[in-house]
Amino acid sequence: MLAALAIVEFLGPCRFSHFNAFGLPVGKSVPLPVVQVGATALDQTDQTLDMIRGMLSESPAEKVYGLDIGKSIIQFKSGKPGSIKPKATAGRTNEGNRPSFCLMDECHHWVSSNGGPEFFQTLKRNIEKTTKAGSRWVSTTNAYNPNEDSVAQIIHESEMITQGFWLYDCLEGSIDVDDMRDEAAVRAALVEAYGDASWADIDGLTRTILHDRTTPDSTYCRFFFNQIAESSDGWMVKAEWDSCFSDTDPIRPGDQIACGFDGSIRNDATGIVGVRLRDAKLFVIDVWEKPKHSGIDWEVDVLAVEAAVHRMFATYRVEWMYCDPPYFQEAIGRWAIEHGDDRVFEYWTNKPTRMTQAVERFRTAVMVKDLSHEGDERLSRHVLNAVTREVSQGILIQKDSPRSKRRIDLAVCAVLALEARADAIADGRLSIRRSRVVGF
Repeated sequence: MLAALAIVEFLGPCRFSHFNAFGLPVGKSVPLPVVQVGATALDQTDQTLDMIRGMLSESPAEKVYGLDIGKSIIQFKSGKPGSIKPKATAGRTNEGNRPSFCLMDECHHWVSSNGGPEFFQTLKRNIEKTTKAGSRWVSTTNAYNPNEDSVAQIIHESEMITQGFWLYDCLEGSIDVDDMRDEAAVRAALVEAYGDASWADIDGLTRTILHDRTTPDSTYCRFFFNQIAESSDGWMVKAEWDSCFSDTDPIRPGDQIACGFDGSIRNDATGIVGVRLRDAKLFVIDVWEKPKHSGIDWEVDVLAVEAAVHRMFATYRVEWMYCDPPYFQEAIGRWAIEHGDDRVFEYWTNKPTRMTQAVERFRTAVMVKDLSHEGDERLSRHVLNAVTREVSQGILIQKDSPRSKRRIDLAVCAVLALEARADAIADGRLSIRRSRVVGF
């Protein structure tokens, strides 16, 4: 398809000229057709260029238009300006070109390590200089990995998409990770994702997904079901998290606890997670999530959050509370005044050195079962939704995509709560009540 588009942009009447007597649009050719096939390496352009050469070689177009079909460039024998040629990332050397059409293929591989985002900006900037003359670009991609900040992700998350200025077309298979062992669900999702691609071996792909465990399910989601949301490495393994479930010794009023708070106003959830000091048992104090069918004007009920915090301090012996300040900094200050500035503290989660250490400690605690939880569906869902992002200081957790509806806020709260517990114990806050039997 890309090869055909490139040929039409090179030779065909692909720009609007005028309306004819019947009111139908009439096209015209580009006077200076400069078609570029972009990729992060020249080898990656071979597939599209081979297809272009295959379509043009020994075709009527080769003779009619007088084409010189070379291995790396297609141009006119007469010397008329215009060409189809590859472009690869080469820093600033691509600046200043004036392409009339640009192909950007496999842009989920265009990442920072190979200069992809900078290359994309250069190509796009060159196109934008002549958009009034009809210049344009098209990109194709598999589902991207949200941890890589690829060009595919940059395009997908751009306001140009949400505002409708760029056309974004995507067909995804409808399947959850939990259904990846259900043959009927896998087959139906493959049929949905592959659409009218009748050449796809649905039976073979179904067998592979059901029985081949050498490939992670996240890879199947990306490359077979075209699912972006499922395309990244999960922070927590479900089996490990489930193994920390405990339904004995429930949390009771009056227990000594620490807690973590992560607040938002509109798009994310707001939550409070507590942890008992004596045994590191996690529990959800409250959470406010945007309902599925609510409008863009939905906001967190700030008064309900305030009430929940005051109720928590009245119900439990809260020894240490870590709060992520954005959106609630003024409220956190008041909580510190009302409940003690030796109990309520700010904890900025955007400081990577401190946060990576906290995330690692929490992950280790789960692996060695140094903590437990009550099996709250909301907390489990948020923890399992979290994906990892590697930074120079270590591993952070984040949503699978900035626009994703898969919340992780309670996971952040749980990390802060465990940190608060450790600091409360280190400060000598843990008091153990001992029972005695007295006879008379």
